[in-house]
Amino acid sequence: MNAISDQNAVKAPTPGPARKRKQLWHHLYFWVLVGIAAGIVIGLAAPQVGAQMKWLADLFIKLVKVVIAPTIFATVAVGIAGLGNLAKAGGLALKTVIYFNVTTVFALGIGLVVINLLGPGRNLGLDIATFDASAADGTLQSAGAAVGEGITGFLLHLVPSSFMGAFVEGQLIQVLVMAILVACAITMLGERGKPAVAALDTIAQVMFGVIKIVMWFAPLGAMGGMAFTIGEYGSAILGSLGYFMVSFWMTCLLFLFLVLGPICWWSGFSIFKYIRMIRDELLIVLGTSSSETVLPRMLTKLEAAGVPKSVVGLTIPTGYSFNLDGTAIYMTMGAIFIAQAFGIEVPLGTQIALLVFMLISSNGAAGVSGAGLVTLAASLAAFESVIPLAGIALIVGIDRFMSEGRALTNLTGNGIGTLVIARWTGQLDRERLQQVLDNPQLVDPDRLMAEKNAAAELPVDAVPAK
Repeated sequence: MNAISDQNAVKAPTPGPARKRKQLWHHLYFWVLVGIAAGIVIGLAAPQVGAQMKWLADLFIKLVKVVIAPTIFATVAVGIAGLGNLAKAGGLALKTVIYFNVTTVFALGIGLVVINLLGPGRNLGLDIATFDASAADGTLQSAGAAVGEGITGFLLHLVPSSFMGAFVEGQLIQVLVMAILVACAITMLGERGKPAVAALDTIAQVMFGVIKIVMWFAPLGAMGGMAFTIGEYGSAILGSLGYFMVSFWMTCLLFLFLVLGPICWWSGFSIFKYIRMIRDELLIVLGTSSSETVLPRMLTKLEAAGVPKSVVGLTIPTGYSFNLDGTAIYMTMGAIFIAQAFGIEVPLGTQIALLVFMLISSNGAAGVSGAGLVTLAASLAAFESVIPLAGIALIVGIDRFMSEGRALTNLTGNGIGTLVIARWTGQLDRERLQQVLDNPQLVDPDRLMAEKNAAAELPVDAVPAK
């Protein structure tokens, strides 16, 4: 058995009699599906009631965000410090950034190709002189602020005004920066730093326990989010706007299966089995339109699926800030859709320049409220001489439908990226991963917690290995 297998031996299922499969209604994804269905019914039957139910989704998201910052800080610090070597951590970080930027380029590129081929905005025939952009006033103000800050503003934003400021404001990028600094300091302490690593690991486990409790509110959050979406915007998905949304969702699927699919195959696993493994998380994201709601669950699942804690702890949080494939697709398609709506032909050279600019501006977009729409508007502001910024008002009303596609694509891409980085660095327990992909119940959060508690009650040498 290799070293990686030894590391994950405690995570493996205890040998013994076959366990009885859980009834369907005992699974979280079943109740999330029920919540989504109930939300759709409410939104269609009583749209006014549905439009007032967004608070359920907002409450659920806030409950999760309460623990996201400390969870990310603890897992990143433990992951990097656990490597025990700053050079090794730097190499892992470099490979992570390279992979994320390559996939983002593919996401931006496929968005440009599809939007140019389908041309969903070409029949709108709008006139910028008479177009009413008042619906996007708030977004335009945010975009203006973002462009005004420039590169120096982005770099300054990476560092919080105080150590606790990153946690108070919930800025994921700033939390990530502070975690890396703390991890480097702990690593330089050598043996003296081990108690700090153990303490941070305990904090992370406590946060995972809180998340486990909060997750059972997910069905209500999904119901509220879906009821609001259908009730508030149900009549907006018509004509060219509907065609644009279908084009976007189709492009996300093309990216998953034509770009990420072959990457999964090269890494030795099936994308279809991977999607089955994270179906609970995908349904929660579908209902809430936020991939942050399942971040702690993804950390737990991927580690239990054979990825070392050090890789999971660095790659997943980094991906949430720098690997937003769904957002990248949305940005390129949204920009060209607006140009098409006003009858503007954007030269190929300008489209490539826009792609490069968006590659830079999409990094760190997770730290912005309404990230996809605001980052798109900021990018258009930089190219306003070609594409009218006011056109952002065209897609404000349907952004909610697009945000679900962005979040689902971002989540799927980040999980795959973590497995690929682990495979690339030779740290993936491929045997364990195949077991989990064939039987996703092995990483069911309830089962993992029960087995971990049972293992904690036994002497270390009594814990059965695989």
